[in-house]
Amino acid sequence: MKNAATFLILIFFINLIFTSCKPAVEKQKPNILFAIADDASWKHFGAYGCDWVKTPAFDRVAAEGILFTRAYTPNAKCSPSRSCILTGRNSWQLEEAANHSPLFPAKFKTYAEALGENGYFVGSVAKGWAPGDPGEINGIKRQLTGPKFDEFKTDPPAKYISNNDYSKNFEAFLDARPAGQPFCFWYGSTEPHREYEFEAGERIGGKNISEIVEVPAFWPDVDTIRKDMLDYAFEIEYFDSHLQKMLQKLEEIGELENTIVIVTADNGMPFPRIKGQVYEYSNHLPLAIMWPNGIKNPGRVVDDFVNFIDFAPTYLEVAGLTVEETGMQPVTGKSLTDIFNSENEGIVNSARNFVLVGKERHDVGRPNDQGYPVRGIIKDEFLYLRNFHPERWPLGNPETGYLNCDGSPTKTYILDTRRKKGNWEYWQLNFGKRVPEELYNIVDDPFCMKNLVGMKDYAELKLIMETEMVQKLTEQGDPRIYGDGNIFDNYPYQGEVRNYYNRYMAGEKVKAGWVNESDYDESLEPAPKEPE
Repeated sequence: MKNAATFLILIFFINLIFTSCKPAVEKQKPNILFAIADDASWKHFGAYGCDWVKTPAFDRVAAEGILFTRAYTPNAKCSPSRSCILTGRNSWQLEEAANHSPLFPAKFKTYAEALGENGYFVGSVAKGWAPGDPGEINGIKRQLTGPKFDEFKTDPPAKYISNNDYSKNFEAFLDARPAGQPFCFWYGSTEPHREYEFEAGERIGGKNISEIVEVPAFWPDVDTIRKDMLDYAFEIEYFDSHLQKMLQKLEEIGELENTIVIVTADNGMPFPRIKGQVYEYSNHLPLAIMWPNGIKNPGRVVDDFVNFIDFAPTYLEVAGLTVEETGMQPVTGKSLTDIFNSENEGIVNSARNFVLVGKERHDVGRPNDQGYPVRGIIKDEFLYLRNFHPERWPLGNPETGYLNCDGSPTKTYILDTRRKKGNWEYWQLNFGKRVPEELYNIVDDPFCMKNLVGMKDYAELKLIMETEMVQKLTEQGDPRIYGDGNIFDNYPYQGEVRNYYNRYMAGEKVKAGWVNESDYDESLEPAPKEPE
C-alpha cells in the first residue's frame, strides 16, 4: 500500500510538471479588413471636421480605434502607392513598381500572398493593385491583393459609379471562408476616381455648393469647381456606405472584435495640382484604424508620422510571422503595434518624426515616356522637395493634354482661364514648370503656395532637410540618388498608350481615355511668365 501511494503521488507530480510546461493556447490571429478609397484627400472625411462629406463608417472606425492626423503615402499615384502598401517598401526601392502601370517585379512578394501561404483566407473586391501587369509565377497570373470576389452587381446611384456590390461580395468572401480561419480582405473601391456625373452631388446627393468651407487657393473659387468638389464628395460617401455595411456584417457574425479595420485612400483627390503630385494634399491621406481586441484606449488621435509602408509589417507581426519566414523582401516600414499597444495620444513614438515622398514616371505624355522625378522629406511642419528635371513638364506635355491630371470640369476651367481670359496665374500653379527646389510650411501654408527656398531665414533649414533626405535615400539604395535615375525612365509602360507622346506627335490617331479633347494645348503663346 505504501509503495502504491508513493507511485500515485509520483504520477501526480509528473503530470503537474508536464501540464505546467505545455505551451499556452495559441492566441487567435486577428482578421484584417483593409478599405482603400481611390483618390481621396485626408481632410475630406467627417472625423477630421469636414461637414460637407458625410462618412459615418470612417468616423466610427476613428471613434472606436485611432484617428491618425499625419499619414502619408510615399508616392501619390494609384499603382506605386499600392505597391508600397503591399510590400512595405518605398517606391524607389521597388524597381519597375516605382512607376505607374508597370510590370510588377516577381522578386517582390506581397503581404497578401504571404498571408495566404501562412494560414489566412485572402481575398479582394474591385480595384486591387492597378494599373499595370501583375506578372506570372510558374505560368499563373499573380493575385497581388488576393483572389477576386466580384460576382455580385448593383444599380449605382449615379453614372460612372461602379456597379460592383462591394459589401455583398465581401459577404460572399466570408461565406467561402473555411470555418475558424482568419481572413485578410482588400476592399478596393473605385470611388472617388474620375469620371463623375456632373452635378450628381447636388441633384442626387442633396448637397449645396455653399456647404464647402474652403476651395484650395490654387484654384479659382467658382461654381463649376465647387460642383465638381460636391460630385467628388458624393462618391466618397458611396465608398463609405459599403464600408458601413461591411462593419455591420462583421458585427452580426461576431467577428468585429477581432478584426483590424484599416481605412484610407491611395492618393489625394483627382484634381489639378493634387493627385500625382508631391504636395501636402497629394500625399497626406486619411487613416483610421480600429481593432477592439488589440488597440488600447480607443478613441485616440495620434499625431505621429506614419507611412503606407508601415501596413505590411503590421500585418505580419499580428499574424505571428517574420519577413524572413514569408520569403518577402526586407521591409522598410515599421509595424504600428507600438501605437496600438500604447494608451497615449498626440505623439506616441518620437522616433516617428518624418516621412519620405517622391515619384518617378506616372502617366505618359512626355517624349519617350519620361517621368518627372521628385524626392522629398516631410518633417515637423515642413515639406522639402527636389525636382530632378525641372525642364520637363510636371503634369505631362501641354500638347498631349497634361496626362498626369485626369480630365475634369476643374481642369478644363483652369486651362480656359488662360486660353480664354489670358489669366496665367492658375495655369502656372497647376500646370506650369517648376523650380529645382521647393520648401513649404505645410501647417501655415497647406496648399503649398509660398516657396521658402531662397529666403534667408530658411536657408539653414533647407540645407538640414536636404541633407537628411539624401542620407536616408542613400541608406535605402535609391538609384536616383546614386546617379542611376535613368533606369526608371527605361522601364516600359504597360498600358495601351505606351510611347504615347511619340506616337501622337507622329500623327497616329491615339488618344488617352482619361483626358478631355479640350485638354490638349497645341500652343502656349504668349509664353508664360517665368516663376520668380
